[in-house]
Amino acid sequence: MSHAEATDATLMRRAKGGDRAAFGELVSRYMRRAYFGALGIVGSHDDALDVSQEAFARAFRARRSIDPERPFYPWLYQILRRLSFNVGRDRKTRRRLLEQASSWLVSEASARAGSDPSRAVEQSELRTRVAAAIRSLPAGQREIIVLREFERLSYREIAEVTGIPIGTVMSRLHTARRSLAAALGDAI
Repeated sequence: MSHAEATDATLMRRAKGGDRAAFGELVSRYMRRAYFGALGIVGSHDDALDVSQEAFARAFRARRSIDPERPFYPWLYQILRRLSFNVGRDRKTRRRLLEQASSWLVSEASARAGSDPSRAVEQSELRTRVAAAIRSLPAGQREIIVLREFERLSYREIAEVTGIPIGTVMSRLHTARRSLAAALGDAI
């Protein structure tokens, strides 16, 4: 069976045994998702690249603790999350939170709704407002909103990857949505 056909569980078993190529395939499969997961927390393209690369490096060093019976990404996300929040504590990084991510977030929303070239100025203003609104959320709410709205994780998956109860996930998401609605008003 080629690596392209291998399941995550098979690749995890091989990686746990030291197979670098198998771990490399897991990196290939989850690199984009890890980058955007980090970007949603740290908000900076450069920091998200650094954090996602460091998360994979640490995951490789900790590969013996991989449980092939459990999904790979939630395990990786725990590493990614800790690294992201460490970066998020840096004052300089907090000032840059989601400035670069906002462009992607708004363009994703525009792509779903269909885009009109005459709305470029409106979208630029909306991008700025969305970035500011998301940046103003507390880190815990910001993480939940990104996981739910942009990563499309279920409440249960969010609870699993963050290690918080599902009720707390729902509460933080509700509060974050209300805060964003208040901040964005009629812009959305």
